[in-house]
Amino acid sequence: MRPSDEAIRQLIASRRTLSDSSQFRVPGSPGHGSTFPVPSSPRPEAEGGCGVVGLASTVPVRGRHILVPCAQMHNRGNGKGGGLAAAGLLPEQMGVDPATLGGAYLIQIALLDPAARDEITAQFFDPVFDVYAGAAIPAVDDYRDIAGLDIRPPDVWRYFVRVREDVLARFIEEHALTALSPGAAEDEYVAQWAYELNRRFYSSPMRAFVISYGRDMFVLKIVGYAEQALRYYRMDDVRARVWIGHQRYPTKGRVWHPGGAHPFTALDVALVHNGDFANYHAVSEYLAQRHLFPLFLTDTEVAVLLFDLWGRTCGYSMEHLIEAMAPTTERDFLMLPPERQRIYRAIQASHIHGSPDGPWFFIIARTLVEEQDADHTAGVAPAAGGRPAPRAAGWQLLGITDTSMLRPQVFALQEGAEVSVGIVASEKQAIDATLASLSHEDARISPIADRYWNARGGSYTDGGAFMFTVSWDGRLTCTDKFGNSVTTPPGQVHRFPAIRIATPPTLSGPRGATSVRLAPAPQIATADTLYAQGAEAQSEWDYDALEAWLSEIRAIARSGDGARPAALSGLTRLMDARLPTGTKKRSSVLAMLHAAVYGILREVPGIDGAAMMQRVGWSQREMLTAPQRDDQTLVVDARGFAMEGDDSLARYLVHAYETGWRRFILFD
Repeated sequence: MRPSDEAIRQLIASRRTLSDSSQFRVPGSPGHGSTFPVPSSPRPEAEGGCGVVGLASTVPVRGRHILVPCAQMHNRGNGKGGGLAAAGLLPEQMGVDPATLGGAYLIQIALLDPAARDEITAQFFDPVFDVYAGAAIPAVDDYRDIAGLDIRPPDVWRYFVRVREDVLARFIEEHALTALSPGAAEDEYVAQWAYELNRRFYSSPMRAFVISYGRDMFVLKIVGYAEQALRYYRMDDVRARVWIGHQRYPTKGRVWHPGGAHPFTALDVALVHNGDFANYHAVSEYLAQRHLFPLFLTDTEVAVLLFDLWGRTCGYSMEHLIEAMAPTTERDFLMLPPERQRIYRAIQASHIHGSPDGPWFFIIARTLVEEQDADHTAGVAPAAGGRPAPRAAGWQLLGITDTSMLRPQVFALQEGAEVSVGIVASEKQAIDATLASLSHEDARISPIADRYWNARGGSYTDGGAFMFTVSWDGRLTCTDKFGNSVTTPPGQVHRFPAIRIATPPTLSGPRGATSVRLAPAPQIATADTLYAQGAEAQSEWDYDALEAWLSEIRAIARSGDGARPAALSGLTRLMDARLPTGTKKRSSVLAMLHAAVYGILREVPGIDGAAMMQRVGWSQREMLTAPQRDDQTLVVDARGFAMEGDDSLARYLVHAYETGWRRFILFD
């Protein structure tokens, strides 16, 4: 429910103490005697494109599955910053009961100076919080055991807390927050508390900072790469319903410091960003007029402050918040219904000078919180006096693109009877890497999505934003900016268990054919005949018949160069075409087609001077010889090659070209 105008006014007014001489302060802490100026624009670093990925699932998934796409996008970072966020956690892994996980604030403090912890505890925890749990999160014994990690990450302490009853009452009275609910006032106290701790211990000198302070959510980030952060803090087996990861190629901020890495947080929101703001200084001034001040000097931090201002403080709906971030203009604006035009015109008049300008793409993880009334306190975190706690009611993953779509973005959805997954990333290969990883652990998940698409920034059609929402009872929904649902065709079922592309099904019978014919013999005379038969197979046949047909194609292709090109061409056309699949899920059909094609390619003979197709992989890379004819094709299995450097696939292809090869097929 949107807060009243008076509540909004009181919230903004309460933040005046963050910039005047009185200052927000915790009991027993010294005040500050100087104002905090709006930061000038930092010197921009070299332009680059970050790698971002987000995952939402109806079942908790392990951190190792977000590591895979981060590693896939390793070359989108440069080792100056990487991080991850997780929401929808398991209480037993966090060491608390479900009520505490859902209702208490999960605060994580990064200690750059371990000696700062006693001061922080004495000044910022003991006087103001009821602390239900607190401990250092596990990490590897020696950071140098993580390959390529050159700078020791900070020690991170995790706490579950509620604001003490007397402290909150005094805060409400001193700041005249009478129009706010107790839950909203407690949120504001924690937000100002985090700001003050960062100001005291991070801005100068840098001894510690608050990484995250929301409910049922945490963030970890380092000077390094995202996958290194995950490995260092032993997140491989930590499970969550929503994950986001970020490979940073920083453009602003303290680029060689963990505080400048992504994600950035504001209470129950964690945000990662690919791009750069042209109007960072103007946005900072806009925020300063509302008594909000960035401390980490990066455009990503001001983005999350904007999100928190428009979402939590002003109570905007997600549609109106996205409109403030990415205003609809020109023809798209004129295509909107008159009532939307009226509302959007008012939003733009109020906030366009605070809208980020330039190339950007945000991925955001949120814990959705609902406030409990005094009559419904069961199952929420305890507090002095029995005060009810807002609790986590679900989780959300959002992707929002700028109106010019100057940064890459891909969305994907897989819907199943038992498990559904939504993914957002900089590129499709990161999505497919995520699904392949998930599929290896959970056979209910296909290695390919049912649907892929792009957002059209600032458009009247989808608004340039999509959000995946996971409800408390385990349902996943996908909607665009306007609330329109994104779904897959009804009445379709996945193949169970899912085909694993990296491990093709074992063939049986003579030449790999099935012992009982389930489908007509493959029409493999030409690619056209095979494609026509496959189009009918996708639409009309069941999974068993389709698999039997593909197994026979593989067996025929194994006979030699005569049948192999037609089989590969026909099956590849089937993968690329948008054809009806009947009652079968498109993702399952595509996984079966990919498995068949990969199987055929893996059965191409090795380096052989006479064969039209010859295969080489990482273990055979030294055996490469020059082709005998111009029409010969080199089939390269990409597994094992590095993504960059001297042992990369790209360098090997250059070597093959210099050896004389001109025709290539690369797979996996």
